[in-house]
Amino acid sequence: MTNSTITLAEDLTITRMGYGAMQLAGPGVFGPPKDRDQAIAVLREAVDLGVTHIDTSDFYGPTVVNEIIKEALHPYPADLHLVTKVGARRGDDASWLPAQTPVELKAQVHGNLEHLGLDVLDVVNLRSMANEGRSEESIAEAFTTLAELQQEGLIKHLGLSSVTIPQIREAQAIAPIVTVQNLYNLVNRQDDDIVEYCAEHTIAFASFFPLGGFTPLQSETLQKVAARLGATPQQVALAWLLQRSTTSVVIPGTSSLTHLRENIAARDLLLPPDAVTELDAIAP
Repeated sequence: MTNSTITLAEDLTITRMGYGAMQLAGPGVFGPPKDRDQAIAVLREAVDLGVTHIDTSDFYGPTVVNEIIKEALHPYPADLHLVTKVGARRGDDASWLPAQTPVELKAQVHGNLEHLGLDVLDVVNLRSMANEGRSEESIAEAFTTLAELQQEGLIKHLGLSSVTIPQIREAQAIAPIVTVQNLYNLVNRQDDDIVEYCAEHTIAFASFFPLGGFTPLQSETLQKVAARLGATPQQVALAWLLQRSTTSVVIPGTSSLTHLRENIAARDLLLPPDAVTELDAIAP
């Protein structure tokens, strides 16, 4: 078993196996879920199974997921940390649109506070909306806005999402960051350099779509390794990520209690060296 938690600040220790709440919204992460009671049950089960790290955003739904989290878990356990994101808004057609001006960011932070029922947010990630993290555009103005809200006491810690190393450095020159959340998994490793950078600087690297997201992971090697280990391919893929670096965290999402339990069980799966070697060799 890998180390099950990571401490990112004096008041911020999270489980490396987190839970991503995005799938608790309706189709396309838009509108209400088909089964709200089931969504509430999944959240409560995640906490009962020891998860202290839930990833969310007010643009999931929009607002729907945060409202379900509040209904399911408020008042929150003292050790539960909610990580949210700002920087986007949803169009009436469910499109994802940039929302990065100071006025928009401030409104999003206040919206997250209201819909989660909080006076201060544990972690707020600035989500870059350009080229899914391969753009080099400056994030200084937007990140400075969040740093100012942090100084006002509305945010405890700051993070980034879908960013490059130059953007991480640009943000670090403004305020400390505790997490970077980028697309990364067994078959999508273009951010290997960022995984290493985060490990060197004790920044949590949170893999979103750790199981492939809307296009589930497909790999014959993964299937064979999983069969040999008596685990599911999804469990092996999550275990590989947790062993990938000392600061890797994962936030698999599901609206199924069965899949939730299977995912969380991956935290106890230690991959032997030969299995890691085989998985490392999977071509992107």
